[in-house]
Amino acid sequence: MYEKRIAKLREKMSAAKLDAVFLAGDHNRNYLSGFTGNESYSFITLDKAFFITDSRFTEQASQQVEGYEIIETSINKTLPELVSDLADENLVKTLGFEEDVLTYKAYSEHKDRLRCGFVPMKGLVEDIRIIKDSYELDILRKAAEIADEAFGHILKFIQPGMTEREIGLELEMHMKRNGASSLSFPSIVASGTRSSLPHGEATDKRVAEGEFLTLDFGCVYREYCSDMTRTIVIGKPSEKMVEIYNTVLEAQLQAAKCFREGAVAADVDRAGRDCIAKAGYGENFGHSLGHGVGRQVHEAPNISSRNGTVLRAGMVVTNEPGIYLPGFGGVRIEDMLVITKEGSEVMSKSTKEMICI
Repeated sequence: MYEKRIAKLREKMSAAKLDAVFLAGDHNRNYLSGFTGNESYSFITLDKAFFITDSRFTEQASQQVEGYEIIETSINKTLPELVSDLADENLVKTLGFEEDVLTYKAYSEHKDRLRCGFVPMKGLVEDIRIIKDSYELDILRKAAEIADEAFGHILKFIQPGMTEREIGLELEMHMKRNGASSLSFPSIVASGTRSSLPHGEATDKRVAEGEFLTLDFGCVYREYCSDMTRTIVIGKPSEKMVEIYNTVLEAQLQAAKCFREGAVAADVDRAGRDCIAKAGYGENFGHSLGHGVGRQVHEAPNISSRNGTVLRAGMVVTNEPGIYLPGFGGVRIEDMLVITKEGSEVMSKSTKEMICI
């Protein structure tokens, strides 16, 4: 599996006229090596692969990483010196780096030491990662399943008077008890007027009768993320709450019909956005309809009005329209789905009908 991924990378390296690439970010490095740790590096040429780590991870790397020569760093040679020596030994003229990972300080230290060109990779590995293989899809389905199970559990747990933090903690514990290693992101638990905050992380506010409660959460399972949102009602909803909820649900369902291989991301975004605009809430939906999900909870492709990306089978994305009314509250409904040749497969199985508890 990893050999195939590296072979695809080398094809892209040749097309981009790169003799080697230096990977410092966890996501790309681990995707190409099978390593599950951090603070390590990969140096890949057109015919060799080197895995650079320190004494804390050499045993782990020897167990997980195949097809690489493992190099242990030492106090006698800095990382820029080691990378420069590898470039010289392998006759590298142009070395690619992850421009969204290296800090300016790290870039400068490498640039000053290298005797070859040091150029941005412009998403070479991400272009491979954007299409998930069957192995990845099975893991993503399991990550989504863990989130679904946590939602079912939290519906039985929530009671008026609980704090948002209590609810968020219970979500986290349930997902970890069922196989998650960590959260995809800090859970969004926003109730009442706070539900108008698209990224309202949990506070000590207590949930109360007659309020929306938005739960946006996900977990990391075997290095891959899940992401889902459901908005529920504590007690009995008002007519306006029902109107807003049903508008968002209709937008989500209309957009869902448009996800398929060959569709343009901007057109899918428009399908959901137009539905909300027609209901008079266009100005209250300010974010994109969705985003890619994989090793990172936010990755390509972005399902936005400005993105002309053509969707392809194997892409995993979210569908998450919302309406946010400051001083009143908000609703968001989010599913994870995989693009197929026939349409899409929704990975998030929890009901989207309004739930009142």
